[in-house]
Amino acid sequence: MAVSFDGKLVVAISSRALFDFEEENKVFERGGDRAYMELQLERLEEAAKHGVAFPLVRKLLAFNTEDAQRVEVVILSKNDPVSGLRVFRSAKHAGLKLERGVFTRGRNAYRYLEALHANLFLSANEEDVRGALDAHFPAARVIPESAQPGERHADEVRIAFDGDAVLFSDEAERVYQRDGLDAFQRHETEHALKPLPPGPFKPLLEALHRLQTAGASVPMRIRTALVTARSAPAHERAVRTLMNWNVGVDEAMFLGGLDKSAFLSAFQPDIYFDDQRGHVESAQKHVATGHVPFGVSNQKMPG
Repeated sequence: MAVSFDGKLVVAISSRALFDFEEENKVFERGGDRAYMELQLERLEEAAKHGVAFPLVRKLLAFNTEDAQRVEVVILSKNDPVSGLRVFRSAKHAGLKLERGVFTRGRNAYRYLEALHANLFLSANEEDVRGALDAHFPAARVIPESAQPGERHADEVRIAFDGDAVLFSDEAERVYQRDGLDAFQRHETEHALKPLPPGPFKPLLEALHRLQTAGASVPMRIRTALVTARSAPAHERAVRTLMNWNVGVDEAMFLGGLDKSAFLSAFQPDIYFDDQRGHVESAQKHVATGHVPFGVSNQKMPG
């Protein structure tokens, strides 16, 4: 019988997002893929250290039981197949049941996201992440330097999202950047009853919502948070948009320009997604962080 990913949460993840291959990556940058391959082969029996997204993956896989496989994690990597041997061995050593991987030796790996029906792509390479976002897949560049305070909340996957340009489109952010805060507040108040267009991470939130209904037999839960610079009265449009989508978040923080990092430290997410580099740089000192290079704040300036 053919294998199907229908109904599953599918996470495609690069080797550098799952494991700490920063030392090996420096060898690649200095000596090319041949030197990198040789080093990975030399270290084949040496289990790699856990990377930024490792705790998230471990928890998500806990949704799988003998009765139902609800989550699929696939290695999607620009590594060569030989280096992929170490990835799978490191996963086995860590107790992660990973069965599938795609290794493209330097070529863009994100072109396989559609075939995988991926709900999320995590990579340490911004170019790959931008390509995935352009192809309309939720994707983020994990920050290898992110704080890794250890796995907490063993029975709960915690994921935090920024709002505009992450869960929602960048429509409102464009108004803010063009016309300022007062114009933004007026615009959002006038359009409070009109749902915001979806952002790149709406499909992931929907997939997580489906996973939340997995049933009481699963020893793992999902808890989500919206952490946004919006404040009243602009908060209403965000809440009503989620209601219109028939999905929700467990916690919502409308911070009105306050530094998000203290609130993220209190929520303790397994990963936080934000489009703005300044917020990412602040958050990464406290929690595992993924940058979403989408929307007006990430448009490349003409050179």
